[in-house]
Amino acid sequence: MHLRAATPADAELIAEYNARLAWETEARALDRPTLLAGVRALLTDPAKGRYFVAEQAGTVVGQVMLTYEWSDWRNGLFWWLQSVYVHADFRSQGVFRALFEHVTRLASQEPGVCGLRLYVEQENERAKGVYVRHGMVNAGYEVFETMFGAGCSTSA
Repeated sequence: MHLRAATPADAELIAEYNARLAWETEARALDRPTLLAGVRALLTDPAKGRYFVAEQAGTVVGQVMLTYEWSDWRNGLFWWLQSVYVHADFRSQGVFRALFEHVTRLASQEPGVCGLRLYVEQENERAKGVYVRHGMVNAGYEVFETMFGAGCSTSA
């Protein structure tokens, strides 16, 4: 398996995987033009975050997006794992493990990074089990939000 930073050439496939993720985990159909624009915006602006992809035989089979949160309590950055997706044909084959270990290695070598976080849909027991097996624990928080703007609709 080959892991690499995603490039703008990966935008359409990443958007497709994000759409599949939303449908599989929440039965939510995302607005494709908004989604693709969002992926492209991140891929062209490293301040927003980064994507990493896993390839097998030249085919992208999994992805993870990183975004950043400053913690004044810890005087450090949390890296948030988001848009975690492994193609259905490649699940339970170590794709997530490879991506997670890659990101963990990068984070542990980066001064000022104090930890990794992710959020998971409440009913996604399979994903929760995977994260626990990789040493993550429930942080005890719930996510609340207020949405602004047309592209940020809660019905997206």
